[in-house]
Amino acid sequence: MIISITPEALTELVALRDTEPDADRLGLRLEIVSKPGEDFRYDLSFDVITKAAFTDEVRTHTVEGVSLKVIIPAESRDLLEGATLDHTSSAGLVIRNPNKPQAPTVEGLVSDDELSAQIETLITGEVNPALAAHGGFVTYVGHDTEGTAYLTMGGGCHGCSMSRMTMLDGVQTMIVEQLPAIERVRDLTDHSTGENPFYD
Repeated sequence: MIISITPEALTELVALRDTEPDADRLGLRLEIVSKPGEDFRYDLSFDVITKAAFTDEVRTHTVEGVSLKVIIPAESRDLLEGATLDHTSSAGLVIRNPNKPQAPTVEGLVSDDELSAQIETLITGEVNPALAAHGGFVTYVGHDTEGTAYLTMGGGCHGCSMSRMTMLDGVQTMIVEQLPAIERVRDLTDHSTGENPFYD
């Protein structure tokens, strides 16, 4: 299975499905609709199973005799690998995803040289552990060979009013102090899209 569904979530989803016309023909379509570099945003909807594309993954999830078919488009498959769909009384449906969003592609940036490897090591070893306390992380996109490193922010930092200040003050300071070739950090995140991955 690409994604795990808890008994609580499956019960809730089947109850929702059964209120729809032609419920027996419907499956849950689950896909990631955010762009590279943005924090994950998910779209959950009921769709006729026979309309699934040839490239879609269709799997049957069964718990205690209750079954639901789940449709995952090919482009979302790898990014949902190992995720869990759960339901709680306080948060509703929630997706816990161990994967990180793909970095956006920016023309002209270098991301496969020695400096990039040093930046990646610094982010993995020091920057992200420091941000983890806030549930956030940064993703390295590349540098422009003129002293600017380009990053995006995700998790708890994405959409947070303090995130830009955190990026410029904290992350930039850590990188610039340890890597003289980098003079500044530019944040490519669209913070207006930040939201928690919860559904009521």
